Amino acid sequence: MIVTATEFKTNFGKYLDLIVQEDIFITRNGKTIAKVVNPHVSAVDSLRGMLKNVPSDIDSDSLREERLSKYEDHV
Repeated sequence: MIVTATEFKTNFGKYLDLIVQEDIFITRNGKTIAKVVNPHVSAVDSLRGMLKNVPSDIDSDSLREERLSKYEDHV
């Protein structure tokens, strides 16, 4: 959901309730200045819905281990 800073400020309570359903992008003068997210949804869960062919058993620890192993290969 995209809302203006003024709208977000005026109806803060309404948007706090909506955060459990979707992320909120706050704009000022037509430019995104902030993103408010549900703290109980991990980045892995968010990405799983956006990416194709992501194994359902992948978790943040697995991603971290893979990222570190690739880093160590380059060092």
